[in-house]
Amino acid sequence: MSLMDNIYKKASSNKKRIVLVETEDIRILQAASQAVEKNLADIVLLGEAEKINSLAAENGLDLSSCEIISVVNNERQAEFSEEYYQLRKHKGISQEDAEEAVKKPLNFAAMLVHTNYVDGMVAGAVHSTAEVLRSALQIVGTAPNSKLVSTFFIMQVPNTDYGEAGIFAFSDAGMVENPNSEQLSEIAISTANSFKSLLEIEPKVALLSYSSKGSGNSEMVKKVVDATELAKARAPHLAIDGELQVDAAIDEAVAKQKVKDSEVAGQANVLIFPDLNSGNIAYKLVQRLAKADAFGPVTQGLAKPVNDLSRGSSVEDILGVIAITAVQAQIN
Repeated sequence: MSLMDNIYKKASSNKKRIVLVETEDIRILQAASQAVEKNLADIVLLGEAEKINSLAAENGLDLSSCEIISVVNNERQAEFSEEYYQLRKHKGISQEDAEEAVKKPLNFAAMLVHTNYVDGMVAGAVHSTAEVLRSALQIVGTAPNSKLVSTFFIMQVPNTDYGEAGIFAFSDAGMVENPNSEQLSEIAISTANSFKSLLEIEPKVALLSYSSKGSGNSEMVKKVVDATELAKARAPHLAIDGELQVDAAIDEAVAKQKVKDSEVAGQANVLIFPDLNSGNIAYKLVQRLAKADAFGPVTQGLAKPVNDLSRGSSVEDILGVIAITAVQAQIN
């Protein structure tokens, strides 16, 4: 059974309600149709029924099992406006500001999550990551024990024994631009926990650098060394090591030459990048050059699951994120 087959099976075992925002994009409707067909989730589509049904009919899609909710003149606008005002009044917004804010589809969808009408939200096929996560942070908020919201990609690389038979988590490749040591340690721990809870695979976490165990000496390396020490102290039950070059992290032959006494080196399946530049570049290179499947960015640290899509996502990518969001909702 493949990685996503396992995710699909978990999603189907306890169906959750997931709202999809960008229903003017045919990819979203195609993914919604497949999600219903595969019994992955109960789908709520945000948009105008006439437009959605017309686009679906033009493309031979059956969306009859999906609930369609319009933002325009919705009966919950007043309720959502008041709730948004209460959430954001400490930032100086007015009642009028709140009324306008909840007319925006991303904010309205986040309010559906916040008020438990749905269990999770997927957006980003049209909107930027910043727009999606701004709505999530302002309305859904962070989880009670979370110090940082970050993201990771689940990567499935074909024809390799590296990682967990080609399965990895790459983090953070979508949100935290230049984490300090403390933030990097939080990203490492959160990603390890997410990897285990979603995939039921024991995480082996490598904090990556251009240096392995002191082969380089700079502030960039020190940040990763300090983050590794913090992560180990905070989560002694996890297999965590760093600083490691990527070849030493995933290739046992290289690890034997460069690293001694490590339970991670040569076996890592959770790769923590020192900044957003390196993480984002790495996942896109692996996706394109190795023909890997990249599912995400999956958000962690929010009170309820809201996940962002790459604007270049395929229908299969979107379907995968819907299923992952549903499984996250089960865990929450």
